[in-house]
Amino acid sequence: MLQNPERRTEISRRLLGRLAPLVLLALLASMTPSFAQASAQVRVKIVKAGLLLGGGAGSGVLTYRGRHYPFRVTGLSLGFTAGATVGRLEGRASGIREVGDFAGTYSSVGGGAALIGGINGVQLRNDRGVTMVLQGPKAGLEFAANLSSIMISLR
Repeated sequence: MLQNPERRTEISRRLLGRLAPLVLLALLASMTPSFAQASAQVRVKIVKAGLLLGGGAGSGVLTYRGRHYPFRVTGLSLGFTAGATVGRLEGRASGIREVGDFAGTYSSVGGGAALIGGINGVQLRNDRGVTMVLQGPKAGLEFAANLSSIMISLR
């Protein structure tokens, strides 16, 4: 143990001088800057119908950084589509840097079936790097295997 108080003070100062930058770096690294990507909650209600060429429309709410942003959805699908359904989807959107990134054209390849009711799931991505993973119940009669293009516009 060190008996000299001046020596103990000098060692403490050196140790503090070396630890302070590390503590500051750790604090800065844990902060999320406003321009960083954030995850968001998405809820959508969509009605779609088709025979070979399908179409759909709906509305939803994006909850991003504590605020709610209503949006409209329209879409077209090409492939095998027969029937009509109503669905409610919920999930997450990631890759959003600012709320305007959410709007745009999303693409998806998928398929599914519903006989009176079923489960719907989809993963969508737009050209700004926003990805949505949504799932939920649907009601109606539908058989589909198609390529879809979905347009989202913020209201």
